[in-house]
This record gives sequence, C-alpha cells and structure tokens, in this order.
Amino acid sequence: MMPLTPSSFHRILSRFTPVNREELRGLLWSFLCFFTLLASYYVLRPVRDEMGVQTGVQNLPWLFSAVFVSMLVLVPLFGWIAGRLPVRRLIPTIYLFFSSNLFLFFLALISDLPRTTVAPVFFVWVSVFNLFVVSVFWSVMADLYSTESARRLFGFIAAGGSSGAVAGPLFTALMVPFLGVAPLLLVSIGLLLAAMTCFFAVFRTHSRQAREGAGATILKVEVDECAPPSLWIGLTKILQSRYLLGICLYLACYSVLSTTLYSQQMVLVPQMVGSAEERTQLFAWVDFAVNGLTVLAQIFLTGRLLAGLGVTAMLVLVPAFNVVGFSVFGLAPILAVLVVFGVLRRAGEFAIAKPTRETLFTVVSKEEKYQAKNVIDTVVHRGGDMASSWFSNALQSAGLTIGETAFAAVPIAVLWLANGFYLGRHHGRIRDGHSRDDHRASVP
Repeated sequence: MMPLTPSSFHRILSRFTPVNREELRGLLWSFLCFFTLLASYYVLRPVRDEMGVQTGVQNLPWLFSAVFVSMLVLVPLFGWIAGRLPVRRLIPTIYLFFSSNLFLFFLALISDLPRTTVAPVFFVWVSVFNLFVVSVFWSVMADLYSTESARRLFGFIAAGGSSGAVAGPLFTALMVPFLGVAPLLLVSIGLLLAAMTCFFAVFRTHSRQAREGAGATILKVEVDECAPPSLWIGLTKILQSRYLLGICLYLACYSVLSTTLYSQQMVLVPQMVGSAEERTQLFAWVDFAVNGLTVLAQIFLTGRLLAGLGVTAMLVLVPAFNVVGFSVFGLAPILAVLVVFGVLRRAGEFAIAKPTRETLFTVVSKEEKYQAKNVIDTVVHRGGDMASSWFSNALQSAGLTIGETAFAAVPIAVLWLANGFYLGRHHGRIRDGHSRDDHRASVP
C-alpha cells in the first residue's frame, strides 16, 4: 500500500474542494480548529441542558433573561476589546479565559456547593461562550483568507465545525455513564486548548506563506465600505422596512416555539429520567441526532430543495411541520413524541429554514444587510427566547397542562407559516424589481 504523501492527499482533496497545493496545510489546520472548537461546545451543551433541569423549569425565564442582558452588555464590550488587541493576543486571551472559567465550574461541581447555586450560572455562561468562540473563529478566518480563497475554502472549513458538532455529543453520550457529568468539563477544556493550538498553527502557516510570496490568495479579505454595526442604526433600518419587520417576525415565531418546546422538555425529562448522568446522555443523543441529520440534509437535500421548490416553499416547509408537530404533541404529550418532534424540527431549522432565511438578505442594501442583520441575530433572536420563556411560564402558572400548552403554540406556528408565505412573495417581488432595474441599466 502506497503511503499517503502531501501531494497525493492534495490530489484526493482537490476532487472535492478547489484547494491549491500551498493552501493545503493552512486549510487542514483551519478545519481541525473548527472541529475541536465545536466539539468543545457540544460536549458542554448536554451538560447545560442538565443544569437547566436542576435549576427548575420555573426559573427558565430568569435564565433566558440573563442570557439576553449578558449579550447586550458583552457584545459591545467584546467589540471594544477586539479593536484594541492584535489577533495573536486576542485568541489566547479569550480561550484561556474561558478555559479557566470551565476549570472553576469543574471545581464547583465536584465540591459541596449546591447544584442549584452552580447550575443557573453555568447555563448562562455556556450560552455566552458559544456566541464568542464561534464569532472569534470566523472573524480570524476572514482576516486570514482573501475573498477569492474564502469562497473556495470556507465550505470545507465549515464542514470541520459540522463534524465537531456530531463528534462532541457522541462522545458525551458514550462516556457520561463512565465519567459522570463534571469530568466532561475537563474534556471540553482540552478541546478548547487544542483549538487554540490549531489557531497558532494557522497563524504560522499563513505567515510563512506570506513571507515566501505564496500568499497571493491568502491576503486579508476586503472590508466592505459600511459603517460598523450599530444597535440604533439597525433598529431604525428595521422599523423603516416592512420586509425586515417580516424577517424579525419570522425569527421571533421560531424563537417562541423553540423555547416553548424546550420548557416542556424541562418538565417531561425529569419526570421520566431519574439521574443527572442519564438525562445528560439523553440530551447528548438528541444533539447527536439533530447535528447528524443536519449534516446529511445539508449535503443531499438543502441545495436541491432550494433550487427545486424556491424560497417561498422552503420558508413555509418548517412552519407547516411545526403546525402538525405541536398538534400531535398536544394529543400525545409524552417524551417519545417530544424527542422525535424536537429532533426533526431543529434539524429542519438548521438545514432548511436557516439557509433559506439567509437568502432573504440577498435583496436588501448592503447597509440594511449588515446593520439590521446584526440586530436580528442578537436582539430579536435572544429577545424572542426571553419573551417566550415568560409566556410559557405564564401558561404553566395558569394551570395549563403540557398538551394544552402545545395546542396554545399551534396558532403561533400558523402565524409563522403565513408570515413565511408573505416573506417569500415579498422576496420575489424585490428580486424581480432588481432584475428589471439591472436589465434597464444594461440597455444602451
């Protein structure tokens, strides 16, 4: 059997990804970096869900409110820090900070501290951790790769993250019966430090290529001439546009339904699953199924469906499934239905609704895209989580059963469906208007 040399490996990989020979090393380190990064997060995510159970479903609104407020405070602070530290210092600062936090949480979990004290802090922390580490990763990638190379290579790098999102929960599901919950934090620390090591390898590779003159395609991505993201500018753009308001409503409906179902999960799972390790294992298998189905759908279905069905049909597909799913769950409010419905709806969101939602921004101006999208992805999304958690809490306080709460969610799913249909038609009108304008501009 012939050994796998760099040149032969490049020939194999180039059949699937248009990578140049001099880009291979940096690409593989970038792939491995994103793999370990998302694996680190997805090892933790089932633990976060278990901490949500231990905090108590009645306290979920406070947790989501804390996540929302933390994001409003920390996102501008992070932007301020990032603007004052070079990337080579920013990366170790952030990753060592989060690693030290995780070690403190590990000590707290193995100590005599009540879990009800540690659990809510850990729940909020993991939500913030995910935001920052992924944001930093793509910011660094955008600084290292040129526009041309990014278009060719970012898909392969993203596949590294998808692979890590599958491997992380799989590891947790298989190992939590033997390790317990707390040691999983040490595993996550190891993966996070491995990601930091990969970052340094990426830096060294790109620096060497730049010195050797091989970095013609590995220069910094051109920066769009657009003002830095601003909360107030973004809100103004949204309020001035029915189209952007429609996108906000679409995402808000998704957030409300997701948090409603999550709240029901926090009620049902403790009733049916006794120990913390067993619940963590269940949450890990759910994440594994969601991420595995998402990867398969992205490879084999998403592009074909979007090209064949069009934007409007894709926007109503997941909401229509939610109408059916919440109706069935209302009739049979049991854990098996909840798990199957939850897995399919999350996979549908990641593989179908989210990619289609991103296409909605292709017909707006550059300023609307960057200013409004920043607000929609943070304030609207997390604000929707917070508002819907209070809504679910109010329904439970009013004495509604799990099945009745599921039926109460059906009208929201219908609104989501109708809004998706409106957005798809509106997107088509704007796109057709741009096409006519481009045609008129090209006529001499």
